[in-house]
Amino acid sequence: MSQRLIIENIEPSAINVLLKLEQYLDTVSVSKTNQYLIKIRASQINGCTYCIDMHSRHALEFGEMPERIDLISNWRNNTNSFSEEEQLLLAVTEEITLINEKGLSDDLYRKTELFFGQKQTVQIVMVVITINAWNRLVVSFKSAPTH
Repeated sequence: MSQRLIIENIEPSAINVLLKLEQYLDTVSVSKTNQYLIKIRASQINGCTYCIDMHSRHALEFGEMPERIDLISNWRNNTNSFSEEEQLLLAVTEEITLINEKGLSDDLYRKTELFFGQKQTVQIVMVVITINAWNRLVVSFKSAPTH
């Protein structure tokens, strides 16, 4: 893959906006383990190899099991490997990442809000939105953030 440009050199304020979102994610009640599940799944859907690799490594460092990371892309057929909470997170991640298909369905939204509450539901959506922004940036410019 040939890199197109280094966005930080052209428009550093654009990266700063995404870094501020990452700072916000450091303050939310969504666990780091769950954030990594979200980030890995969205990156798989978006074909962002850089982010899949980075977040898989971070998840391993944080104590995630390699076997579970290997199963994330096929979680629906491996529900015994993921808790109800994690299955909800992965389903929400898929529906938001693939927003052009149907968006976040009313049924899944209701289940998520009932399970997590309003505040954490907003936080989960923000995790999904943030990783999708990073994926689109990296894939569009065929580059990797240098932060």
